[in-house]
Amino acid sequence: MKAYTERLEHLLELGGIKKDIVPLVLSGAAVLLSLAKFRPFPFDLAWVAILLCGVPIILEAVIGLVTAFDIKADVLVSIALIASVCIGQDFAAGEVAFIMQLGGLLEELTVAKARAGIEKLVHLTPRTARVLRDGGECVVPAEQVRVGDVLRVLPGEGIPVDGVIVSGQTSINQAVMTGESLPVDKTVGDEVSSGTVNQFGAFEMRATKVGEDSSIQRMIRLVQSADAGKAKIVGIADRWATWIVVIALSAAALTWLITGEILRAVTILVVFCPCALVLATPTAIMAAIGNATRHGFLVREGDALERLSQVRMIAFDKTGTLTYGTPEVIAVTSVSPGFTREQVYQLAAGVESLSEHPLGKAVVRCCKQECGAWLPPVQDFRMIPGRGVSAWADGRQILAGNPELLREHGIKLSPPAQAEQFLRDGCTVIYLAVDGEFTGYLVLSDTLRQESSGMIKRLRQLGVQPVLLTGDHENAATAMAARLGIETVQANCLPEDKLNAIDRFQAAGKPVCMIGDGINDAPALKKAQVGIAMGGVGSDIAVDAADIALVDDEVKELPHLIALSRRMMTTIRVNMTFSMALNFIAIVLAINGTLNPVVGALVHNAGSVLVIVNSAFLLTWKQK
Repeated sequence: MKAYTERLEHLLELGGIKKDIVPLVLSGAAVLLSLAKFRPFPFDLAWVAILLCGVPIILEAVIGLVTAFDIKADVLVSIALIASVCIGQDFAAGEVAFIMQLGGLLEELTVAKARAGIEKLVHLTPRTARVLRDGGECVVPAEQVRVGDVLRVLPGEGIPVDGVIVSGQTSINQAVMTGESLPVDKTVGDEVSSGTVNQFGAFEMRATKVGEDSSIQRMIRLVQSADAGKAKIVGIADRWATWIVVIALSAAALTWLITGEILRAVTILVVFCPCALVLATPTAIMAAIGNATRHGFLVREGDALERLSQVRMIAFDKTGTLTYGTPEVIAVTSVSPGFTREQVYQLAAGVESLSEHPLGKAVVRCCKQECGAWLPPVQDFRMIPGRGVSAWADGRQILAGNPELLREHGIKLSPPAQAEQFLRDGCTVIYLAVDGEFTGYLVLSDTLRQESSGMIKRLRQLGVQPVLLTGDHENAATAMAARLGIETVQANCLPEDKLNAIDRFQAAGKPVCMIGDGINDAPALKKAQVGIAMGGVGSDIAVDAADIALVDDEVKELPHLIALSRRMMTTIRVNMTFSMALNFIAIVLAINGTLNPVVGALVHNAGSVLVIVNSAFLLTWKQK
């Protein structure tokens, strides 16, 4: 645990570096005052921008050249700055320095990333464990649990290590591992995982995997390794920087040699300074982010939209993403002539009214919506972990739960074929017995989001292939995929299964976007080309791991986001083509002496303004 904490602190330190906006504001004011010829001091106020914005650019360029021979756009900018200062063109140098740092600030604002998700994963593991030793119970730090130790876990406690139940029955919330919101019944011989939560019954377990081998620690490593392995997109301006530097220096040197006028050579360096080129990408990204925000997306990674434009496959989690993640009663059936469907419904809701189980709460909520607020009063309520509930209502003994509950009470159960079909479709069935006789059953299922079908259809029209990766069992996953028209399905997925599936798709040359809501989706969200988390219903850890958060959970806007990302890349290419064309025209004018350094600086500044205006059209863009 200590090793992971130290690694986490290192990541947080790296992610916390921010440019100071104060020097940029002071520099901008100084450049404007210099342009207005305001000179309260014996030196040009543009020197404020040269010192505050220009010096850091030069230092960064020198460090990159010396340490890695890394030629980026800042090399050409540094040459232009130094040359402008050498011939006394202070305003041109200050203006160039300010615009370059403004572009850098815009880029930094779009690439800010949070690492709190890993920290929250670290804290999911319980710090202590109840170990049974020498006939008694002692509480020890979770790190001291050894393989073979017998532990006791009480209701409401987190499970500290992986193990097998040796006594007791319970229901476990496994959302951290599988993403499924409903608890899973467990009994003797069943496996339980660290980080999951015991909901109802106390039990004893034998530890099988501890420390760094436990499930939650594997999850932490998966998230970290997925993030480290994701390739970061290099800025287009930096990709072209080497050629820009070579062309600019060659043109300036030849002009100086041929004409003997250093002023023309410096003007070439100033007009070829790639301000518009550098602004082409961050301004378009910022405008696209503004558009995405209005459609409910919070873009947390600056290059996420650029990566999203390359996506040709989207992997969906099921529960909470394509569905609402809350169970609904979809069928109620009476198999006894003495009870109507409504009576079966109300009796089941009555005994479940005192239950804390999510299925019980769903039965009560749905019954009140359909049959009214009245429920029969109950007495002697008892919850049986891993089985169901029992109580007395209207003078009758009521049992509601799974088949094991009824059989343990000597009740003969012969479920109708329709109930068996519901089970094959991945639904949950609650069986009801009244006074020792099987009376009826209720069927619960997660409900498909109304917009999911239309969204999948629009994604196909954009040439994007949908894939379903879910921790739910195969019947439920297949049935849901069939309703949505999704052909590729992988069920029973643990976190590493989803991550491996993403890795496999991308290795085959298909960039994948992963969209999910659970803690178990975090590694896959990190590994994917782009990760999108459901911000409304999703866990904080999933949101922290994702590049984009869907704030209002309206998945119908997902096709718009993909189309917007592609439009953004078109705008970036137009911006860059324009800025390069303007630079080449200006360099010709500088060679023949038409432009001087100050006019050249204003020309390429005008180019920067036009780039920003073109990017601004993305703010209101919408696919027809």
